[in-house]
Amino acid sequence: MLTIFTSDRFADHLTPPGHPERVERAEVMQVVASEFRKEGGAVAEPRLATEEELARVHDREYLGLIRETAGRATALDPDTFTSPETYDVARLAAGAVLAGVDHVLSARPGARALAMVRPPGHHAERNRAMGFCLFNNIAIAAAHARAKGLSKVAIVDYDVHHGNGTQWTFYDDPSVLFISSHQYPFYPGTGAAGDTGRGQGVGFTANFPMEAGATDADFERVYGVAAGILRQFRPELILVSAGFDAHEDDPLGGMRVTTPQFGRLTAIVAAAADECCEGRLVAVSEGGYDLAALAGSLRAAIGALDGSTRLADLRAPAGDTRRADAALNAVRPHLAKFWTI
Repeated sequence: MLTIFTSDRFADHLTPPGHPERVERAEVMQVVASEFRKEGGAVAEPRLATEEELARVHDREYLGLIRETAGRATALDPDTFTSPETYDVARLAAGAVLAGVDHVLSARPGARALAMVRPPGHHAERNRAMGFCLFNNIAIAAAHARAKGLSKVAIVDYDVHHGNGTQWTFYDDPSVLFISSHQYPFYPGTGAAGDTGRGQGVGFTANFPMEAGATDADFERVYGVAAGILRQFRPELILVSAGFDAHEDDPLGGMRVTTPQFGRLTAIVAAAADECCEGRLVAVSEGGYDLAALAGSLRAAIGALDGSTRLADLRAPAGDTRRADAALNAVRPHLAKFWTI
Protein backbone atom coordinates (compact mmCIF):
# COMPACT_ATOMS: atom_id res chain seq x y z
CA MET A 1 0.00 0.00 0.00
CA LEU A 2 2.03 2.89 -1.36
CA THR A 3 1.20 6.59 -1.44
CA ILE A 4 3.34 8.99 -3.47
CA PHE A 5 3.71 12.56 -2.23
CA THR A 6 4.76 15.01 -4.92
CA SER A 7 3.78 18.30 -6.55
CA ASP A 8 4.21 20.11 -9.85
CA ARG A 9 5.55 22.99 -7.72
CA PHE A 10 8.90 21.21 -7.55
CA ALA A 11 9.50 22.61 -11.06
CA ASP A 12 9.47 26.12 -9.56
CA HIS A 13 12.94 25.70 -8.05
CA LEU A 14 15.21 27.04 -10.81
CA THR A 15 18.94 26.47 -11.20
CA PRO A 16 21.39 28.06 -13.64
CA PRO A 17 21.64 26.75 -17.22
CA GLY A 18 23.64 23.53 -17.39
CA HIS A 19 23.14 22.68 -13.73
CA PRO A 20 22.56 18.92 -13.25
CA GLU A 21 19.81 19.45 -10.65
CA ARG A 22 17.51 20.93 -13.26
CA VAL A 23 13.80 21.52 -13.72
CA GLU A 24 13.47 18.54 -16.06
CA ARG A 25 14.00 16.25 -13.07
CA ALA A 26 10.72 17.52 -11.63
CA GLU A 27 9.02 16.89 -14.95
CA VAL A 28 10.22 13.28 -14.88
CA MET A 29 8.78 12.89 -11.40
CA GLN A 30 5.42 14.19 -12.55
CA VAL A 31 5.34 11.77 -15.48
CA VAL A 32 6.10 8.83 -13.17
CA ALA A 33 3.50 10.01 -10.65
CA SER A 34 0.90 10.34 -13.41
CA GLU A 35 1.60 6.77 -14.55
CA PHE A 36 1.20 5.53 -10.99
CA ARG A 37 -2.10 7.40 -10.60
CA LYS A 38 -3.47 6.01 -13.88
CA GLU A 39 -2.74 2.49 -12.61
CA GLY A 40 -4.87 3.17 -9.53
CA GLY A 41 -2.11 4.33 -7.17
CA ALA A 42 -2.57 7.10 -4.62
CA VAL A 43 -0.78 10.38 -5.30
CA ALA A 44 -1.11 13.17 -2.74
CA GLU A 45 -0.08 16.81 -2.63
CA PRO A 46 2.42 17.51 0.18
CA ARG A 47 2.26 20.26 2.76
CA LEU A 48 4.79 22.91 3.74
CA ALA A 49 7.11 22.03 6.60
CA THR A 50 6.79 24.50 9.46
CA GLU A 51 9.73 26.41 10.90
CA GLU A 52 9.39 24.41 14.12
CA GLU A 53 9.75 21.17 12.16
CA LEU A 54 12.77 22.48 10.26
CA ALA A 55 14.34 23.73 13.50
CA ARG A 56 14.56 20.20 14.88
CA VAL A 57 17.49 19.78 12.47
CA HIS A 58 18.60 23.27 11.37
CA ASP A 59 19.76 26.31 13.36
CA ARG A 60 17.28 29.18 13.58
CA GLU A 61 19.87 31.58 12.20
CA TYR A 62 20.34 29.36 9.16
CA LEU A 63 16.58 29.12 8.62
CA GLY A 64 16.44 32.91 8.67
CA LEU A 65 19.20 33.08 6.06
CA ILE A 66 17.30 30.76 3.71
CA ARG A 67 14.02 32.57 4.38
CA GLU A 68 15.66 35.82 3.27
CA THR A 69 16.36 34.32 -0.18
CA ALA A 70 12.61 34.23 -0.91
CA GLY A 71 11.87 36.22 -4.05
CA ARG A 72 15.53 36.29 -5.12
CA ALA A 73 18.04 34.25 -7.06
CA THR A 74 21.15 33.63 -4.97
CA ALA A 75 24.23 31.41 -4.89
CA LEU A 76 24.61 29.75 -1.48
CA ASP A 77 27.80 27.99 -2.56
CA PRO A 78 29.37 27.14 -5.95
CA ASP A 79 26.87 24.27 -6.44
CA THR A 80 23.75 25.34 -4.56
CA PHE A 81 21.38 28.03 -5.76
CA THR A 82 18.02 29.59 -4.98
CA SER A 83 15.43 31.18 -7.24
CA PRO A 84 12.46 33.36 -6.25
CA GLU A 85 10.26 30.35 -5.35
CA THR A 86 12.96 28.10 -3.87
CA TYR A 87 12.33 28.82 -0.18
CA ASP A 88 8.72 27.61 -0.35
CA VAL A 89 9.61 24.74 -2.71
CA ALA A 90 12.29 23.52 -0.28
CA ARG A 91 9.78 23.71 2.58
CA LEU A 92 7.42 21.67 0.42
CA ALA A 93 10.12 19.06 -0.22
CA ALA A 94 10.67 18.63 3.52
CA GLY A 95 6.92 18.65 4.06
CA ALA A 96 6.44 15.84 1.56
CA VAL A 97 8.58 13.50 3.65
CA LEU A 98 6.83 14.65 6.84
CA ALA A 99 3.48 13.88 5.21
CA GLY A 100 4.84 10.45 4.30
CA VAL A 101 5.84 9.77 7.90
CA ASP A 102 2.44 10.90 9.19
CA HIS A 103 0.75 8.67 6.63
CA VAL A 104 2.62 5.46 7.40
CA LEU A 105 2.35 5.94 11.16
CA SER A 106 -1.41 6.55 11.03
CA ALA A 107 -2.31 3.95 8.40
CA ARG A 108 -2.64 0.23 8.89
CA PRO A 109 0.53 -1.91 8.98
CA GLY A 110 2.28 -2.24 5.65
CA ALA A 111 1.76 1.36 4.60
CA ARG A 112 4.57 2.91 2.62
CA ALA A 113 5.25 6.33 1.15
CA LEU A 114 7.51 7.81 -1.49
CA ALA A 115 8.26 11.53 -1.60
CA MET A 116 9.40 12.55 -5.09
CA VAL A 117 10.88 15.98 -4.49
CA ARG A 118 13.48 18.55 -5.35
CA PRO A 119 15.69 20.11 -4.18
CA PRO A 120 17.29 17.04 -2.60
CA GLY A 121 18.40 17.15 1.02
CA HIS A 122 20.98 14.76 2.42
CA HIS A 123 24.00 17.08 2.10
CA ALA A 124 22.38 19.96 4.01
CA GLU A 125 23.97 20.41 7.44
CA ARG A 126 22.64 22.14 10.53
CA ASN A 127 23.81 25.56 9.40
CA ARG A 128 24.99 25.03 5.84
CA ALA A 129 23.49 24.45 2.39
CA MET A 130 25.62 22.36 0.07
CA GLY A 131 25.54 19.82 -2.74
CA PHE A 132 22.28 21.20 -4.26
CA CYS A 133 20.57 20.76 -0.84
CA LEU A 134 18.96 23.44 1.38
CA PHE A 135 16.97 21.51 4.02
CA ASN A 136 17.85 17.97 5.03
CA ASN A 137 14.53 16.37 4.14
CA ILE A 138 15.22 12.89 5.51
CA ALA A 139 16.82 14.11 8.74
CA ILE A 140 13.81 16.36 9.33
CA ALA A 141 11.57 13.34 8.79
CA ALA A 142 13.54 11.22 11.27
CA ALA A 143 13.41 13.97 13.89
CA HIS A 144 9.66 14.26 13.27
CA ALA A 145 9.18 10.53 13.82
CA ARG A 146 11.12 10.74 17.08
CA ALA A 147 9.00 13.73 18.16
CA LYS A 148 5.89 11.62 17.52
CA GLY A 149 7.14 9.08 20.04
CA LEU A 150 9.15 6.50 18.08
CA SER A 151 12.15 5.26 20.00
CA LYS A 152 14.19 3.88 17.08
CA VAL A 153 14.38 5.07 13.47
CA ALA A 154 16.70 3.81 10.73
CA ILE A 155 17.90 5.74 7.68
CA VAL A 156 19.32 3.94 4.64
CA ASP A 157 21.07 6.04 1.99
CA TYR A 158 22.03 4.45 -1.34
CA ASP A 159 22.79 7.71 -3.15
CA VAL A 160 26.22 7.68 -4.84
CA HIS A 161 27.31 10.57 -2.59
CA HIS A 162 27.68 10.25 1.15
CA GLY A 163 24.87 11.91 3.10
CA ASN A 164 27.12 14.03 5.29
CA GLY A 165 24.32 16.22 6.60
CA THR A 166 22.27 13.23 7.69
CA GLN A 167 25.28 11.59 9.35
CA TRP A 168 26.26 14.66 11.37
CA THR A 169 22.68 15.31 12.47
CA PHE A 170 22.50 11.98 14.31
CA TYR A 171 26.19 11.21 14.85
CA ASP A 172 25.86 11.11 18.64
CA ASP A 173 22.28 9.78 18.74
CA PRO A 174 21.75 6.04 19.39
CA SER A 175 18.05 6.29 18.54
CA VAL A 176 18.74 6.86 14.82
CA LEU A 177 20.74 4.28 12.86
CA PHE A 178 22.32 5.70 9.70
CA ILE A 179 23.49 3.28 6.98
CA SER A 180 25.13 4.64 3.83
CA SER A 181 26.71 3.10 0.75
CA HIS A 182 28.59 5.57 -1.41
CA GLN A 183 31.44 6.09 -3.86
CA TYR A 184 34.63 6.85 -1.94
CA PRO A 185 36.72 8.93 -2.13
CA PHE A 186 34.24 11.27 -3.76
CA TYR A 187 32.19 14.36 -2.97
CA PRO A 188 31.71 15.44 -0.17
CA GLY A 189 34.72 13.55 1.20
CA THR A 190 33.01 12.12 4.29
CA GLY A 191 31.81 8.60 5.04
CA ALA A 192 35.00 6.70 5.82
CA ALA A 193 34.70 3.16 7.16
CA GLY A 194 35.84 4.31 10.59
CA ASP A 195 33.11 6.95 10.91
CA THR A 196 30.79 5.03 13.25
CA GLY A 197 29.38 7.71 15.55
CA ARG A 198 30.37 9.70 18.59
CA GLY A 199 29.64 9.42 22.29
CA GLN A 200 26.35 7.61 22.90
CA GLY A 201 25.97 7.24 19.14
CA VAL A 202 29.08 5.13 18.52
CA GLY A 203 28.10 2.10 16.46
CA PHE A 204 24.93 3.66 15.09
CA THR A 205 26.56 5.02 11.91
CA ALA A 206 27.48 2.34 9.37
CA ASN A 207 29.32 3.59 6.30
CA PHE A 208 30.09 1.33 3.34
CA PRO A 209 32.57 3.29 1.19
CA MET A 210 33.05 1.67 -2.23
CA GLU A 211 35.49 2.32 -5.03
CA ALA A 212 34.22 3.75 -8.30
CA GLY A 213 33.05 1.07 -10.70
CA ALA A 214 31.02 -0.93 -8.18
CA THR A 215 28.42 -3.13 -9.88
CA ASP A 216 25.04 -4.63 -9.10
CA ALA A 217 26.79 -7.61 -7.52
CA ASP A 218 28.83 -5.32 -5.25
CA PHE A 219 25.73 -3.47 -4.07
CA GLU A 220 23.85 -6.72 -3.56
CA ARG A 221 26.61 -8.00 -1.28
CA VAL A 222 26.83 -4.78 0.73
CA TYR A 223 23.07 -4.59 1.21
CA GLY A 224 22.92 -8.16 2.42
CA VAL A 225 25.11 -7.00 5.31
CA ALA A 226 23.24 -3.70 5.72
CA ALA A 227 19.91 -5.51 5.95
CA GLY A 228 21.37 -7.71 8.67
CA ILE A 229 22.29 -4.64 10.71
CA LEU A 230 18.79 -3.24 10.18
CA ARG A 231 17.24 -6.44 11.52
CA GLN A 232 19.46 -6.37 14.59
CA PHE A 233 18.60 -2.73 15.29
CA ARG A 234 14.86 -3.41 14.83
CA PRO A 235 13.67 0.11 14.04
CA GLU A 236 10.04 1.19 14.30
CA LEU A 237 10.33 3.03 10.97
CA ILE A 238 12.78 2.87 8.06
CA LEU A 239 13.53 5.93 5.94
CA VAL A 240 15.35 5.66 2.61
CA SER A 241 17.40 8.35 0.85
CA ALA A 242 16.66 7.06 -2.63
CA GLY A 243 19.34 8.62 -4.79
CA PHE A 244 19.79 7.08 -8.23
CA ASP A 245 23.13 8.63 -9.20
CA ALA A 246 24.99 5.34 -8.68
CA HIS A 247 23.32 4.38 -11.98
CA GLU A 248 25.66 3.34 -14.78
CA ASP A 249 24.36 6.19 -16.98
CA ASP A 250 24.58 8.97 -14.40
CA PRO A 251 26.84 11.87 -15.48
CA LEU A 252 28.09 12.66 -11.95
CA GLY A 253 28.77 9.26 -10.39
CA GLY A 254 31.23 6.56 -11.33
CA MET A 255 29.26 3.45 -10.36
CA ARG A 256 27.72 0.79 -12.61
CA VAL A 257 24.35 0.03 -11.00
CA THR A 258 21.56 -0.88 -13.43
CA THR A 259 17.93 0.19 -13.29
CA PRO A 260 16.58 -3.20 -12.07
CA GLN A 261 19.09 -3.25 -9.22
CA PHE A 262 17.53 -0.14 -7.71
CA GLY A 263 14.35 -2.20 -7.50
CA ARG A 264 16.29 -4.94 -5.69
CA LEU A 265 17.99 -2.52 -3.29
CA THR A 266 14.62 -1.00 -2.41
CA ALA A 267 13.06 -4.45 -2.07
CA ILE A 268 15.85 -5.62 0.25
CA VAL A 269 15.22 -2.68 2.57
CA ALA A 270 11.45 -3.14 2.28
CA ALA A 271 11.80 -6.80 3.30
CA ALA A 272 13.69 -5.69 6.40
CA ALA A 273 10.88 -3.24 7.14
CA ASP A 274 8.36 -6.07 6.83
CA GLU A 275 10.27 -8.02 9.48
CA CYS A 276 11.13 -5.15 11.84
CA CYS A 277 8.40 -2.51 11.73
CA GLU A 278 5.26 -3.89 10.10
CA GLY A 279 6.46 -2.73 6.69
CA ARG A 280 6.53 0.96 7.62
CA LEU A 281 8.90 2.65 5.20
CA VAL A 282 9.19 6.15 3.73
CA ALA A 283 11.53 6.86 0.81
CA VAL A 284 12.54 10.26 -0.52
CA SER A 285 14.27 11.05 -3.79
CA GLU A 286 17.80 12.47 -3.63
CA GLY A 287 20.19 12.49 -6.62
CA GLY A 288 19.90 11.00 -10.10
CA TYR A 289 20.83 13.23 -13.01
CA ASP A 290 20.35 11.19 -16.18
CA LEU A 291 16.67 11.72 -16.93
CA ALA A 292 15.96 8.32 -18.47
CA ALA A 293 17.83 6.54 -15.67
CA LEU A 294 15.95 8.61 -13.09
CA ALA A 295 12.59 7.67 -14.60
CA GLY A 296 13.42 3.98 -14.84
CA SER A 297 14.90 3.82 -11.35
CA LEU A 298 11.89 5.56 -9.83
CA ARG A 299 9.62 3.03 -11.54
CA ALA A 300 11.78 0.16 -10.25
CA ALA A 301 11.68 1.54 -6.70
CA ILE A 302 7.91 2.06 -6.90
CA GLY A 303 7.42 -1.55 -7.96
CA ALA A 304 9.33 -2.71 -4.88
CA LEU A 305 7.50 -0.32 -2.56
CA ASP A 306 3.96 -1.06 -3.75
CA GLY A 307 4.54 -4.82 -3.79
CA SER A 308 3.90 -5.27 -7.49
CA THR A 309 7.50 -6.46 -7.81
CA ARG A 310 8.68 -8.84 -5.09
CA LEU A 311 12.29 -9.51 -4.23
CA ALA A 312 11.82 -13.12 -5.37
CA ASP A 313 10.73 -11.84 -8.79
CA LEU A 314 13.98 -9.94 -9.34
CA ARG A 315 17.02 -11.87 -10.48
CA ALA A 316 19.92 -11.59 -8.06
CA PRO A 317 23.01 -10.26 -9.83
CA ALA A 318 26.11 -12.38 -10.19
CA GLY A 319 29.70 -11.39 -10.80
CA ASP A 320 32.86 -10.14 -9.21
CA THR A 321 32.37 -8.47 -5.81
CA ARG A 322 35.90 -7.32 -5.06
CA ARG A 323 34.83 -3.72 -4.47
CA ALA A 324 32.16 -4.83 -2.01
CA ASP A 325 34.60 -7.20 -0.34
CA ALA A 326 37.10 -4.38 0.09
CA ALA A 327 34.44 -2.16 1.64
CA LEU A 328 33.29 -4.90 4.01
CA ASN A 329 36.87 -5.69 5.02
CA ALA A 330 37.39 -2.01 5.82
CA VAL A 331 34.14 -1.70 7.76
CA ARG A 332 34.16 -4.99 9.68
CA PRO A 333 36.81 -4.07 12.32
CA HIS A 334 34.86 -0.92 13.19
CA LEU A 335 31.35 -2.39 13.28
CA ALA A 336 31.88 -5.98 14.45
CA LYS A 337 31.94 -4.88 18.10
CA PHE A 338 28.39 -3.54 17.70
CA TRP A 339 26.72 -5.81 15.14
CA THR A 340 26.99 -9.36 13.92
CA ILE A 341 28.28 -9.06 10.36
